[in-house]
Amino acid sequence: MSILTILIIALVVLGLWFVSIYNKLIRMIETVNNNKKQIDVQLDRRYKVYESLIEVVKKYMDYEQTTLKDVVALRNQAQQAAVSGDDKSRMQAEDAISKIGSGLNLVFERYPDLKADKNALQLQEEIVNTENKLTFSKQAFNDSIEKYEATRKSFVEAMVVSILSSKLLKDFVYWGISDDDRKKQEEYTVKM
Repeated sequence: MSILTILIIALVVLGLWFVSIYNKLIRMIETVNNNKKQIDVQLDRRYKVYESLIEVVKKYMDYEQTTLKDVVALRNQAQQAAVSGDDKSRMQAEDAISKIGSGLNLVFERYPDLKADKNALQLQEEIVNTENKLTFSKQAFNDSIEKYEATRKSFVEAMVVSILSSKLLKDFVYWGISDDDRKKQEEYTVKM
């Protein structure tokens, strides 16, 4: 074999390796994006369940007026933040809605007739299920970000990212993680 043939083969292998790393990182970015969409699905589902629950609860208590106003205001705030790209504000608004949901059990305890209402019980259970699914979706989202961050900082992958940073260097915001914990995760590097 001539040196030129060996050089061409080496360049082809290097090119294929570069493309495979690029494709792997793109798949990871798309996984993060998909996990974020799964959170959106659960957030929309939760909002619809709250609306249904509030309709059922209206005949039993005055509490739903404040709850409905709070949920609608927080939902609007979250949607505006999503449109403007302010993920941190969006996450804070959505987390505040979750806190409202955790207080609903106390309300049910105060109204025996409400506790006996089948629709209310089903909706209450649906809120718990939705919050559980939402928690799982948030964890999957955070895990996919962590995997992407660790991979993109790896030795060879970091070189590919630096060459194609406009496509591969993404700044994702972890859901429900404090700034200190996020900073620790962002400063994480793979040790050789």
